[in-house]
Amino acid sequence: MKDLNIGRNLIQYRRKRGITQEELAEHMGVSKASVSKWETATTYPDITLLPRLASYFHITVDELMGYEPQMTREEIRTLYRQLARDFAAKPFDEAQNRCREIVRDYFSCPPLLFQIGSLYVNYCSMAETPDKQNAVLKEALALFCRVQEAGDDAALKNQALHMEALCLLQLGEGAKVPKLLHTTARLNMAPESLLAMAFQQLGNQKEAVRTLQAGIYQAVVELMNLLPGYLALCQEDPAAQEETCRRALAVADIFQLETLHPSVLFPLYLAIAQHRAGCGQADQALEILERYCTLALSDIYPLRLHGDSYFTFLDEWIEDNLPRGSDLPRDEAAVRQSIADAVSDNPAFENLRQDKRFQAILHRLTP
Repeated sequence: MKDLNIGRNLIQYRRKRGITQEELAEHMGVSKASVSKWETATTYPDITLLPRLASYFHITVDELMGYEPQMTREEIRTLYRQLARDFAAKPFDEAQNRCREIVRDYFSCPPLLFQIGSLYVNYCSMAETPDKQNAVLKEALALFCRVQEAGDDAALKNQALHMEALCLLQLGEGAKVPKLLHTTARLNMAPESLLAMAFQQLGNQKEAVRTLQAGIYQAVVELMNLLPGYLALCQEDPAAQEETCRRALAVADIFQLETLHPSVLFPLYLAIAQHRAGCGQADQALEILERYCTLALSDIYPLRLHGDSYFTFLDEWIEDNLPRGSDLPRDEAAVRQSIADAVSDNPAFENLRQDKRFQAILHRLTP
């Protein structure tokens, strides 16, 4: 929270009105010495005088005190980057305590609370024990509930609802999720096509194109996020698994996701490799793991959301509409480590561990 500066603000508002300390003291029914002490921060006005002081200057009590309960979008982005670095580089408890201090100071700022909750979800695995990890998830859950209660942004509240569901799943409380999401689990109607038509009617061709580009991009990313889970559910149908792999890789290639959005491909490549290893297709599993490894070690860092020669207006849209801007949820060091751990600690690849190609992949991925 920014420091409270009643004294400095009193000087500013008094001079703006062109009155002396004596005149202010007379209006407030106190001595000139009292006003002087207020302005030098030697003492503070009695709490019962704050509403009268604020009314005199035609401002709110918060403005008088210099209290700002909300952070700007840019301040939230800057703070998120700093906290993500803290979680990646400092002891977990130290980073978490810093987050708790911020939550206490800005408990009425839903956009910030949402980002703190997201940090907890993305870094809870770094807590020392499973019990601590669950405790962190429960704190995140409480923050997402707070966002839904206190927020007035419908989109943010909907995102918080889905993050609440994610926390419940990670806590092993999946039975609560269907009821929680029943109102959103209907056929989604993307608004982008209607928005684009509206912008066209207004003669704003650029905004119409930008809106549709954003809609296409989000649909592709959402599709790629759905496919690994679907692939895992098709274990009893090898033909469906192979067709899912084929279609997923085709979409990735068509939209050039290795350069456009590489981070969305790591879970997909991993799921395909796990499927093929489980089917005894060692060569095919190693082939996709080598593709995974090559992508992880390519020139994709720092990982940022961005457009390309097809999504020409996406950079503008990301900057204007996403709370974190182009930043991804986790710090780069944490991302690199998780990419390596997803292979080295994966029991699905147990039958590949003696293979020289697999050992070479592990060696290359080791930070």
